[in-house]
Amino acid sequence: MNIDDRKVRILQAIIHDYIRNGEPVGSRTIAKKYNLGVSSATIRNEMSDLEEMGYLEQLHSSSGRKPSDKGYRLYVDNLMQIPKMSPQQEVIIKNHLLNLAVYEMDRVIKDIAQYLSELTKLTCIVKGPSIKRSCLKHIQLTSIDCNNILMTIVTDSGIIKNAIIKSNMSVKQETLFKLCNLINDEFKYKNIEDLTLDVVFKLKREMDEDEQIFDCIIEVLYNTLKEIDVSEVYLGGTTNIFNYQEYNDIERARKFLGLLDDDKRIRKLLDRCINENDISIKIGTENYVEGAENCSIISAVYSSNDRPLGSIAIIGPTRMEYSKVVSVLGEVIKILNEGIIPR
Repeated sequence: MNIDDRKVRILQAIIHDYIRNGEPVGSRTIAKKYNLGVSSATIRNEMSDLEEMGYLEQLHSSSGRKPSDKGYRLYVDNLMQIPKMSPQQEVIIKNHLLNLAVYEMDRVIKDIAQYLSELTKLTCIVKGPSIKRSCLKHIQLTSIDCNNILMTIVTDSGIIKNAIIKSNMSVKQETLFKLCNLINDEFKYKNIEDLTLDVVFKLKREMDEDEQIFDCIIEVLYNTLKEIDVSEVYLGGTTNIFNYQEYNDIERARKFLGLLDDDKRIRKLLDRCINENDISIKIGTENYVEGAENCSIISAVYSSNDRPLGSIAIIGPTRMEYSKVVSVLGEVIKILNEGIIPR
């Protein structure tokens, strides 16, 4: 059975109405509100066919129908029209993100998660830059006292990390300055994974009498990079889901909040959703993660110089306003990729 133009228009009307109201849609509603030029009886027959084809679901024999995951998939792949943002909206978003550029990456990521949740009225998940995909931009060594040194690590993706190096010998600031220059000359703009033992031994041969403190610095450097190897994940708008009446159901709400509280499941969800070349839309059971079977997730990767850094996902019920979310997320990703994130 083929889905002809009339069925498509009826399905589209049902999806629009259900997204807006969250109530199963009947044939009379479609006939009155959408002026499709056919009778209520004809619409009812077409809805029955659409249900048989798997595009609609009927919760009860006496109720109207709602879109299925398959129906939403047809909609987002073939029917959805992405609204173009007004110049004023684009300026507001760009200015907000530009104002973040003076802050450290963790604050930027937290703010983006909250800001996107406010714009979409849904939950936003932002995965920070991966240290493995970052390059070292600068390492600073500063004497705190005779036995403690502050090491500050800065990556090109905006990650800043401080660590304390404890030494059993007094180290002069001029020695730290020399070590700092040597390390930066060798490590600057190298990928974290390029910091091999060969590189370390090469530097060590240049240390002379400073070999002991160099060993302390390298050990702390590696341990610090290892600690921040797992990207941070930030959430915004975790309670926005309660704006949708279907989450008045206690069990459904509990499952959703349980998903958000499970770092392992969230990371798994993000990994399965991400398409590095485009915005990805996963609907309902396509997510394959417990607790997300009634949700849709729209996600995208943000980059620096065409190098993927992290990802952003918007999660909500399957009846979310897909076109609006895609438009907003696409604009934010575009601005981030233009170089708004801290360098």
